[in-house]
Amino acid sequence: MTPVLLLAAGKESAEVTDWAARIGWVVGLALFVALVYWLMREGWKWRGTLQGDLPEPHSAPDDPGEAKLTMSGRYHGSTTAGQWLDRIVAHGLGTRSRAELTLTDAGLDVVRPGAGDFFVPADALREARLDKGIAGKVLTEGGLLVVTWAHGDKLIDSGFRSDHAAEHNAWVEALNHMINQTEGAR
Repeated sequence: MTPVLLLAAGKESAEVTDWAARIGWVVGLALFVALVYWLMREGWKWRGTLQGDLPEPHSAPDDPGEAKLTMSGRYHGSTTAGQWLDRIVAHGLGTRSRAELTLTDAGLDVVRPGAGDFFVPADALREARLDKGIAGKVLTEGGLLVVTWAHGDKLIDSGFRSDHAAEHNAWVEALNHMINQTEGAR
């Protein structure tokens, strides 16, 4: 035999992929991911159950009056006031969504396509400020409009980000002016 034929005869073919083991690992990983997702969902529902004492948010009155300010942007969620990581999920307040805000003499109307709308009466408003974060969303300093309001016996911070960040300062001024007038009338 020639040396070339001996070299060719001595080589072994590459090992064939073990498809059963590979499919088993893929199925196992998919089941693990599904389990983690299910546990996260159950935790979200449990948090909503724990916050079940929170009353249903108000709905907008039939005639709220003339709009002082309007804003379109994003609603980033609500938390217990002063605790920016304690997300409130009851009644859909933890669901992020697009939002259309309208400020009238009656209060703040939050319309959220794809999520539940809510209304904050003027006498429930407590403070407006610019901040950098709220439960799961951190932005640059002053990138988030945070409105503090009373609901039941709880103070709530709700975070909004306008499509035009320059609007935030006007909203803070208008809301705080409205709050001061309401407090003066009490």
